[in-house]
Amino acid sequence: MIKKEMIAMLLAGGQGSRLGVLTAKVAKPAVAFGGKYRIIDFPLSNCVNSGIDTVGVLTQYQPLKLNTHIGIGIPWDLDRNEGGVTILPPYESNSSSEWYSGTANAIYQNMDYMENYHPEYVLILSGDHIYKMDYQMMLDFHKANRAEVTVSCMQVPMEEASRFGIMIADEQGKITDFEEKPEHPRSNLASMGIYIFSWSALKEALTALKDQPGCDFGKHVLPYCREKGKRLFAYEFSGYWKDVGTLQSYWEANMEMVDILPKFNLYEEFWRFYTNADTIRPQFISADAEVKGSIVSNGAEISGTVQDSVLGANVRVGRGSVITRSIIMQGTVIGENCRIDKAIIGEDAVIGDGVTLGLTGEAPNTVHPNIYGWGLTVLGDKTLIPGNVSIGVNSAVSGITGPGDYRDGRLDAGSYLVREVTL
Repeated sequence: MIKKEMIAMLLAGGQGSRLGVLTAKVAKPAVAFGGKYRIIDFPLSNCVNSGIDTVGVLTQYQPLKLNTHIGIGIPWDLDRNEGGVTILPPYESNSSSEWYSGTANAIYQNMDYMENYHPEYVLILSGDHIYKMDYQMMLDFHKANRAEVTVSCMQVPMEEASRFGIMIADEQGKITDFEEKPEHPRSNLASMGIYIFSWSALKEALTALKDQPGCDFGKHVLPYCREKGKRLFAYEFSGYWKDVGTLQSYWEANMEMVDILPKFNLYEEFWRFYTNADTIRPQFISADAEVKGSIVSNGAEISGTVQDSVLGANVRVGRGSVITRSIIMQGTVIGENCRIDKAIIGEDAVIGDGVTLGLTGEAPNTVHPNIYGWGLTVLGDKTLIPGNVSIGVNSAVSGITGPGDYRDGRLDAGSYLVREVTL
């Protein structure tokens, strides 16, 4: 009989609609981050560094790239006969066939997987946050307080507290009340969406709530546990944690890594982050190129200027091009004499010679102003931009575009241009 003290269930099925064209064809946890990584690498690496060797990854939306990236878990040392990493998509059973309809419902539908390991504790994680965290320390806290549910929390500015699930806890950390995105919060202790459940408490709650539409941990499971008198505790986390669910936060998190003193350090020997990276040639920086304060991944060829930016593997930057404050994902080719500022460019894009991205205009996006803004210019995966065109800020472009899509060679600030991508 296989028995594990604690297993992890990693929720990675989200669409990430607030990342716009970046997640049109890929799940949010599979979006590139920090040059060589993908977002899901961070919770997976945290599991390995915390001694957790059994991880179920729950997928749903556009899972192909995510599944390919995870594979059998070799980069994270999770290719194991007992445990390891397992992809858990929705499936058809004898009684029903349904998509995951909420975070807790997704876990409930995989009850058999968890039962197989007879765990004492289950760690619930989200696949779309950037952070480093020792889950063993959280488990020690859970045990010391004889908790049945432990919620990882961090203090946020009071003016931002209404965006989170807020915990009210006593001096010992015992949760006395909680509020889901309260209009007038009574505390600034925000849930990070990371939970440790004693297996018996989790099983009871999920079974009792199995018919609850859109069953969610914050809205349904935690209130149920509190009503039933379970011992709920808040584990206060003080390290770096970033929800990269919006284009602004995604861009900021990448830019924080190229600060003089980065808030999030990828280079610590004792806590490494792992990824499924191809074995590719080294980077090449030509004699007349200039690179300052940037992350440049393997296989990149730079003949222009790159400053305060993050470049993925096999990116090519042509002679005379200047890139500042931008994220260029792997496989993208940028022509000569381009000017690119504060842009996010998806994987395998092709930018023609003499293109300008950003730098012009101030208008809000005409179609999705709540997604595209903050002075960013965003291009989706496999986007083609013809030469000698200018695209203003707060714009989104995706797909194969031609000269006819740009009146007088321009796309005004706040534009939204989406064409079909030929795969």
